[in-house]
Amino acid sequence: MNTIGHIFRLTTFGESNGAAIGGVIDGCPSLLKLDFDFIDNELCRRKTAQSAIASQRLELDRIEWLSGLLDGLTLGTPIAFMVRNEDCKPEDYEAIKDVYRPSHADFTYEQKYGLRDWCGGGRASARTTLPIVVAGAIAKQILGEKDIRVSAQVTAMGDAEQALIEGDTVGGIVECRIVGIPAGLGEPMFGKLSAELAHAMFSLPAVKGFEVGDGFALAKMKGSEANDTFIINKDGKITTATNHSGGIQGGITNGNDVVFRVAFKPIPSIAQLQQTVNRAGETCEISIQGRHDVCALPRAVVLVEALAALVTVDMGMMKL
Repeated sequence: MNTIGHIFRLTTFGESNGAAIGGVIDGCPSLLKLDFDFIDNELCRRKTAQSAIASQRLELDRIEWLSGLLDGLTLGTPIAFMVRNEDCKPEDYEAIKDVYRPSHADFTYEQKYGLRDWCGGGRASARTTLPIVVAGAIAKQILGEKDIRVSAQVTAMGDAEQALIEGDTVGGIVECRIVGIPAGLGEPMFGKLSAELAHAMFSLPAVKGFEVGDGFALAKMKGSEANDTFIINKDGKITTATNHSGGIQGGITNGNDVVFRVAFKPIPSIAQLQQTVNRAGETCEISIQGRHDVCALPRAVVLVEALAALVTVDMGMMKL
């Protein structure tokens, strides 16, 4: 389960402190002239070491394009790429390689596979999200040809500066909006656009909540308050007076902006002393040092956008 998408598909590979992180994009149309500067700029948005609350890992994130391109044009064949890991410090994790870090994937990975990559979290690390940004940047260029735009922003976040001082971490919420998306995208029952978006967002590390439109607030409304009344706009087209549904009804887009929010928990790597258990089943204490984000939110915005773009392109292809 390292692949996302039905027609426009991304398969990713790599671990946090392995040789490289990369991916294979299948289903990309041919003759798309890629804007490589745009892709590099998108990668810069998720880079580490750009603020005091971000991990201080220094990676250049230089993309090596391996297949699927000729003179900057997509061939329609699989696009393979990778980014080499150049600032690995597995020694930072040596002292805790036999300890289960609270709220990390250490214990669950070991239960599933019988072993785990303790160097930086391995496959469970946020480092493995890099290929999502690359594929999302290509998806955004496809959407741009249709005048569809994806943008996200942080709408709620804890006090990261105070958390840094205290050796703690904070979470928050990212809101995303897809503008210009046509009506009719999404499949019945198990391929609803809302379900595809939720599946994509929950693929990101630290995501614990997802809502479309007014989401959980709708549970407190009456039907007369929550319904989006249909109207005819000034261009003579059918639309709705409100957008409580977040642009999705019956799992299919209605032509309004698609709006959703994603909740990120605090990063579990904290410097404060915590009680835990080691592989031998002994109770012990742990204080996690090294290079870690205080808050995932600033770097997660581009990831939310990228996955939204991937899903939108994929659903658009399925509609044809």
